[in-house]
Parts: sequence; C-alpha cells; structure tokens
Amino acid sequence: MTSETIISIFLGIGLAASVGFRVFLPLFALSLASYFGVWDLNENWEWIGSLVAVLTLGIATVVEIFAYFIPWLDNVLDSISVPLAAIAGTAVMVSTIADLDPVVTWSLAIIAGGGTATAIKGVGATGRLASTATTGGLANPVVSTVETGTAVVVSIASIFAPILGAILVIIILTVIFRIYRSLKPGKKST
Repeated sequence: MTSETIISIFLGIGLAASVGFRVFLPLFALSLASYFGVWDLNENWEWIGSLVAVLTLGIATVVEIFAYFIPWLDNVLDSISVPLAAIAGTAVMVSTIADLDPVVTWSLAIIAGGGTATAIKGVGATGRLASTATTGGLANPVVSTVETGTAVVVSIASIFAPILGAILVIIILTVIFRIYRSLKPGKKST
C-alpha cells in the first residue's frame, strides 16, 4: 500500500465523519477540491468536480444548513439523513480511495465510510431529540451551529491535511463513545 493510498483513506474517513454532521457539506467541499485541482478523484467519480456538481452541492449545502435552524424540521431532517449519511459516507470514501482492488475499496467504503457517517449521524440525531425534549427545541440552533462548524473544520482538515482530519475523527469518536457510556442505563456515577 502506497502513501498516496493511505492518505486517500484518511481523506475518505475524515469526509465520511463530516457527513455524519452535515450530509452535503463534505460532498460540496470535495467537489470544490476536485474542481480546483486540489484532489484527484477516482475515474468514475470525476463528475463530482464538475461545475454542475459544485453548484448543485453548494445549493444543497446552504439549504441543509439553514433547514437545521428551523424548529421541528431539524428532527425530521435527522430521521431522513441517517440513511443518507450511510450512502454519502460510503460514496465519499469510495470516490477518494486510490490504487486499491475494488473489493477492498468498497469494503473500506461501506465499513469505514458508511459506518463512521452513520454512527456520528445517529448520535447527533439522538442528541437533537434530547435537546428538543429538554429545552423545547430552544437549544437546537446551538447544536446545529456546533455540528455545522465541526463539519466545516473536519472537511477542511481532511482535504488539506488528511492525517489531521483522521486524528480529529478519532477524537470525535472517542468523545461520542464516552458520552454514550456515561448515558448508558445502569451506569453509576463515581
């Protein structure tokens, strides 16, 4: 496995994690990166770097970001976007992986890309439901801002410093795991 392949895997994992926060934002970031020649995509995925894709994903990103600030619609979007995150996480991963056998590429994409995106989106959706239940939705814009900011930071880090992006993903997953463990029924505080 070459260093280019490893870096492309880090890029894919970072963008897949970002998909867990906002489905379209990392795809838009990847589209821009491809359009401006920052990243070369796999041959079958070069269309992501087209002007039409940049514009379409850009509009979808703006709509998604603002829709998450509308009370009740944010929870509806979460229920729709959990399966979309799995698909988008897989797609973003498979589009970036370089020089691997297709079976390995798709396996990595489904497990690491789709799995990471789905795990983060699932926890985010659960957090938003808890926010809605405990604050009547008043804290949801704060949650949305944090999620969007995290998606932006991880997407940018993944594109320009894929190893840093992968490290951020590990940190995010560690925090999510710790929060999950602290909320598990039967867990006693010490």
